[in-house]
Amino acid sequence: MYNALSFDNANSAKTLYARDEQGQYQVATPAQILATARLSADRLLEGRVSCNKPHLVKDFLIGKLAGMEHEVAACLFLDNQLALIEYQEMFNGTISQASVYPREIAKVALRLNAAAVVMAHNHPSGIAEPSDADRALTKHLKKSLNMLDVRLVDHIIVAGTRTASFAERGIL
Repeated sequence: MYNALSFDNANSAKTLYARDEQGQYQVATPAQILATARLSADRLLEGRVSCNKPHLVKDFLIGKLAGMEHEVAACLFLDNQLALIEYQEMFNGTISQASVYPREIAKVALRLNAAAVVMAHNHPSGIAEPSDADRALTKHLKKSLNMLDVRLVDHIIVAGTRTASFAERGIL
């Protein structure tokens, strides 16, 4: 019997297995686990599901961004009912920073006819605390999107299995 790993038991330290080419089960490698987590995260928000449940959005983003060795900035583009239109990883950076361009986010939001955006990025350091640069980016992005009648719903930082939500902290 093989135990499934879910977000509810992510820290339960159970051994995970993967099938090799011959169909035999072997202990899964970290790369296999992360690849499977990214695929599983897609299922959390498939079918234009509403993104008005913060825990679901955080679980999705953990699945997508945790374990990356460099910073990745991504956006969830949402409709008026906060249903997911599209998830895009937009910018790749180094181990400690990624350049994010609000103009590029705005272009995609307009092309997709998005009414709202959730900005997200990871901190490979494992520390979920927003930096001064994160705060400045959020302020600038919110101002830029507001001029286009696109709402910035949240900015979420992913650090391993921990997250920091600007909306929940009241700094959005």
